[in-house]
Parts: sequence; structure tokens; C-alpha cells
Amino acid sequence: MKSPVKLAHIVLKTTRYEDMLAWWKKVLSADVRHGNDFITFLSYDNEHHRMAIVKFPHLRERDDGVNGVEHFAFTFASVADLFAKYKELKQVGITPYWTINHGMNFSAYYRDPDGNQVELQIDAMTEKEADDFMKSPIFAANPIGIDVDFEELIRRLDSGEPAEAIVRYPGYESMA
Repeated sequence: MKSPVKLAHIVLKTTRYEDMLAWWKKVLSADVRHGNDFITFLSYDNEHHRMAIVKFPHLRERDDGVNGVEHFAFTFASVADLFAKYKELKQVGITPYWTINHGMNFSAYYRDPDGNQVELQIDAMTEKEADDFMKSPIFAANPIGIDVDFEELIRRLDSGEPAEAIVRYPGYESMA
């Protein structure tokens, strides 16, 4: 069976068009590839668009008790880049509601103006290490992860502690 080669884009519909555009442009450091008064296409890389925001003025508010997407996740290149984005967003009042070490990745979770949950993360392990970790008894005992304090971890990184030590999952030694 054939699989896709990539996740191409996400399209969100909203009544908060301008707020959503501003938020997503800031969070993704995205450029407008095309925009008008009802649809805008955004990208942060060489893809023609990674996200589109569409204005639907007559939508009802979503009830959190219904089926749907839990969250979207975007990966940064390093913990330093993730922390830099965290600090940049914090300066404009965008703060995560949850910061966590999942083991295989290390994440901050945010909510956009419509309440969509957005994970900004780094890969904390290689693919092989992540696969081994997810097969381990430590992961089986806690498949969600452990809460972390980004402010404390930024201080540790700034004081010279290696990034690998900052993101290491406590109690787990790689089986690689």
C-alpha cells in the first residue's frame, strides 16, 4: 500500500479571520503567499502554502465535547530554536498552556484564537531511539510524558548545560 510523502497543508475556517491570521503568522513566522478579504495562504518554507485561513462569518462556536482534531504539531530544528520561539511569543502575550517532555519529543502547547491546540516541538531522539523508547516499559507506564518548566530549562541551557541533558527523559537510557 502506498503512503503519502508529506503532510501538505492545513486549512482552518473561522469567524475570527484577522485574529487568526495575525496569530498564525506570528506563531509560524509565516509569509502570506496570497491573501484577500476571505482567504489567506501562508507558508514558512518552500511549500506554496502550509496553511490557509478562510473567513466564514456565520459559523457557530465549537463545542469542545465533539469529535474532531485534537492538535497540530510543528517541529523546530533544536531546543534553542524552540526556546527562542517560546520567548518571542511570550513577549507578545502568546503563552503555552502546557509544556512537556514526551520523551521522543519535547513540546509547548498553545491555543489559537479559535481554541485550536497547537504543539510546537523538537525531536528529542533519533527515529531509532524514539521507536525503542515507545516500546519501553517507561513509555508504557506513562505514554503522555512529564510536565516541564520552560523558564527553568532556559536558565539551565543559558548557563551552559548541554541541550541533550535538557531534553533527556528522566530515568530512560537509550537502548541504541
